[in-house]
Amino acid sequence: MSFPADIIHVMVSAPTTTVLVHSPYLGPASLRPLAGALAAPGRPVLLPDLRVTVNAAPVHQRLIGAFADAVGDSPVEGDLVLVGHSGAGPLLPAFADALESPVTGLVFLDAELPTPGRSWRDDAPAERMAHLRAIARDGLMPRWDRWFAPEALSAMVPDVRLLEEIVGEAPEVPLAFLKEPRPTVGWAGPCGYLRLSGAYGDACAEARGLGWPVRELDAHHLAAASAPERVAGPLAELVAALSRP
Repeated sequence: MSFPADIIHVMVSAPTTTVLVHSPYLGPASLRPLAGALAAPGRPVLLPDLRVTVNAAPVHQRLIGAFADAVGDSPVEGDLVLVGHSGAGPLLPAFADALESPVTGLVFLDAELPTPGRSWRDDAPAERMAHLRAIARDGLMPRWDRWFAPEALSAMVPDVRLLEEIVGEAPEVPLAFLKEPRPTVGWAGPCGYLRLSGAYGDACAEARGLGWPVRELDAHHLAAASAPERVAGPLAELVAALSRP
């Protein structure tokens, strides 16, 4: 079973389609406002729904296969730039490799960078892993929103209906996902980074050190949902910079 992708204002004649990839711990509602803001001036945008793939291990393989199917089954044509939010970032090279359509660039949106062959657990603080193991039940981590105090999320997304939609989509991801080695697929093409929150300052600094184009906002991790127009501007700049002339 798979969910259809959201296709927003797709213009086949446009040179590049922006493909937004939501975090494995969230659903497309977390990026749908951003997709609308990007598409408003006529930019082609694709937002696949990958939730069904994260409910059983091996999560990485299931995510990659579902992503390739969703993009392959969509009517978009031409070049693509892939934009991965949060935990989707490390999978962007594997997503690009799985597609038949040409990918001209990758954008990491407040996201981790790839660590080929290493798992999340390999680089995470031991106490963080211990906490997630302690709150897991029957091998499943609780929904992402339950990792935080309710007021923390409502401060980021004050729109009650939107927050309910985001929370309602959050899946229970197997704890095994944190132990799975990330794909070893490499990427030699251009990349960019858009930082939204202070939590990803180190990843942003690493991207800058690699010579990538970088944009930074003084916002928060879910700004793509609650402040989509603010995020769409610098993201569109990065997509344009990574697109073929």
